[in-house]
Amino acid sequence: MQFFVSRLGFRLDAIFPADGPRTAILSRDGFSLRLGLDVRHGVDTLHVFCDDPSQTPGETRELTAPNGVIIKLVHANPPMVLPPTRQQLVLSHADNDAKWSVGRAGMRYRDLLPERHGGAFIASHIRILDGGPVPDYVHFHKIRFQTIFCRKGWVRLVYEGQGAPFLLEAGDCVLQPPEIRHRVLESSAGAEVIELGSPAEHITMADHDMSLPSRVYDGDHDFNGQRFVRHIAKRAVWKPWKSPGFEVTDTGIGAATNGLAGVRVVRPQDAGQEASRMHDTEFCFFFVLTGSFDVVQGDRQWQMRADDSIAIPGMLPYAFRRCSADLELLEVTLPADFSLV
Repeated sequence: MQFFVSRLGFRLDAIFPADGPRTAILSRDGFSLRLGLDVRHGVDTLHVFCDDPSQTPGETRELTAPNGVIIKLVHANPPMVLPPTRQQLVLSHADNDAKWSVGRAGMRYRDLLPERHGGAFIASHIRILDGGPVPDYVHFHKIRFQTIFCRKGWVRLVYEGQGAPFLLEAGDCVLQPPEIRHRVLESSAGAEVIELGSPAEHITMADHDMSLPSRVYDGDHDFNGQRFVRHIAKRAVWKPWKSPGFEVTDTGIGAATNGLAGVRVVRPQDAGQEASRMHDTEFCFFFVLTGSFDVVQGDRQWQMRADDSIAIPGMLPYAFRRCSADLELLEVTLPADFSLV
């Protein structure tokens, strides 16, 4: 990819998936080229990206070149594909065996949902090792839902229609509505974020025509049915959670997504609190921000510490036990709200 960009003057238009890039789309002078890690013996198939070949009646969508190369006419702006959700009980422990991969813009990714709930969801723990400018570009994602929670340090971001760049600090989070243009500008050394999105494999598209910051939009501006949200931890308001003995601060993402997804931070009111729970949701995920607790499910029990996470399927009874006084959990659910059964 770097050869085409640096030596031949191509520009990067899209790269995906974000946590382990395997496909890149480049273009120059009206010609688009797709690069993939799975091409092992030279080019035998060439994808030519078009506005929409199916709009021309009778147009051939696949051709064979004189040298045998298959030419496939592919939509240059492919739609989002959402696989059906396959829920699982998934635990991820941040121990010495945790695996980190190199993703987009050199960031390190830890996959918190290896089987991705059948491709419907992705949860990543992301690290930016070196402080300073981040080699990012104005881009957007074809997604159903995406949130970024700052775990450690700070990240300087800029979003379409949201004014000047701002710092996302530890405990803050944003909702990135579908296709909102944005860019990561710089970060503190060792900054970490938790990113959750749906679907798991979503396309990241570069926007070479938009410069950020852009003009400021109205606060109710609609981005494909959602509004931009920036939650600032220092302004958090705490209220009782649905399980007695706990309290919660809501980020406002539930309202901004019209109930599609909810993002909250939960903590016990004192040490030793317990809760028996069950939910009926498509997705329920907890990430341990601080402290420790035990998750009990039937005759199984797991101790959870900072940076561990668990995804819990719907209609599965579980309990929180031995919660430390400093416990704080990031909770993400789809839909936004649910009732204890």
